[in-house]
Amino acid sequence: MGYPRFLLAAPASGSGKTLITCGILQAFCDRGLRTVSFKCGPDYIDPMFHSRVIGTKSRNLDTFFTDERTTRYLLAKNAAEADISVIEGVMGYYDGLGGVSAKASAYDLARVTETPVVLIVNCKGMSLSVAALLKGYLEYRQDSRIRGVILNQMPEMLYPQMRLLIEEELHIRCYGFVPVIKEWKLESRHLGLVLPGEVEDLQRHLQELAKLLEQTLDLDGLLELAKEAKELPEDIVTFPGDFELTPCGENAQPGQNTKQAPVVAVARDEAFCFIYEDNLELLQELGAKLEYFSPLRDEKLPEADGLLLCGGYPELYAQQLTNNRSMRRSIKTALESGMPCMAECGGFMYLQQEMEDMNGAAHEMVGFIPAKAYRTGKLGRFGYITLQPQEDQMLGMEIGEIRGHEFHYFDSTNCGTAFCAEKPLRKRRWECIWGTENCIAGFPHLYYHSNPRIPQRFLEKCAEYHQRKAGK
Repeated sequence: MGYPRFLLAAPASGSGKTLITCGILQAFCDRGLRTVSFKCGPDYIDPMFHSRVIGTKSRNLDTFFTDERTTRYLLAKNAAEADISVIEGVMGYYDGLGGVSAKASAYDLARVTETPVVLIVNCKGMSLSVAALLKGYLEYRQDSRIRGVILNQMPEMLYPQMRLLIEEELHIRCYGFVPVIKEWKLESRHLGLVLPGEVEDLQRHLQELAKLLEQTLDLDGLLELAKEAKELPEDIVTFPGDFELTPCGENAQPGQNTKQAPVVAVARDEAFCFIYEDNLELLQELGAKLEYFSPLRDEKLPEADGLLLCGGYPELYAQQLTNNRSMRRSIKTALESGMPCMAECGGFMYLQQEMEDMNGAAHEMVGFIPAKAYRTGKLGRFGYITLQPQEDQMLGMEIGEIRGHEFHYFDSTNCGTAFCAEKPLRKRRWECIWGTENCIAGFPHLYYHSNPRIPQRFLEKCAEYHQRKAGK
């Protein structure tokens, strides 16, 4: 139950966490180590860099979405076969809920999982002040768990002196430096970093970065630090909480539901790519069979009992989505026949009558929801939310609290009223999610492990729909 691991954090966003994390992951993979990565918080894009380019298994860990035991369970579950786990922090190390709490921060995740931390400090424009900054982070919380530092954008000639000063005065270890790399950087767009497939020669650059870090970082020291992480309890491998998994189909146990496993069609392409892998795995653990398809390129839905439309960048592919008329007709026909559907953010926009692109031009979409998605040019409702049902819909009034987040530069003329969203530590509330007996669709991204009854109820509806089809 050792799960060797360390967490890479930083004083602020823009310090180089993602780039350095990717380089370290690539270096470990090049050494032949079975490497798993995790992203602190609700981010979708950073795990794509970890998994799709480098090839590591990558998951999210979030102490707002899940309680402490569930967070440790997801760490253990996904790290079980790994030689080393690398966790990438979020924002500044202590930045959490509402900007005024350490809850759900990288620090909070390190505390809950008892993981040693290495702080990445961007040294551009600093020398001795780096030590003062580090001292503040070390002392702000008595249990900071910061065990070392990586000095980013540090001149090679200055590093030996800075290393000696930091280790003698602050008693933490310097795990190396990263010089200024002018050749390339990870660009951003309105929802975060650009996607991995859009970065030219990304794999070649990461290979070059890994070779550089082998020379400038103490990777062996980082591996030794990971082994010092506290062991997790043995019972952490069991499914947490008071919820009992009741799989169907091939995953059913003797005496459980042995009806045919429902097939869920999952949209996955460049336009629809924001989904938590743990959400998909939980659906599979409950017995679902997942069939992936592309709303951009496929002609129609695969044969399925339910539909999952995740978020992404449909606004960047609006014309292509409009041109695929056969797919739009296929989805609308399926939903009008009663096929259960969960749609989030970009998927919600796709189901509407019209959607604007980034230039404000309107494009015809599926037309199942009587609404238009339009660009606002600014973040309106964003960040963590809790959701409570206030109207009956597919998940039912008894579903209880759901946790998720919103992050979008678009809005809709009909956001729905089936749920009430509330921001933690704030008084702000709003109505959201368009709900019917077979569909919930809205801007919130849901995290299924915050309430496993979400996928359970969805699959129950899928099984009912399958039975209705079979009875025709």
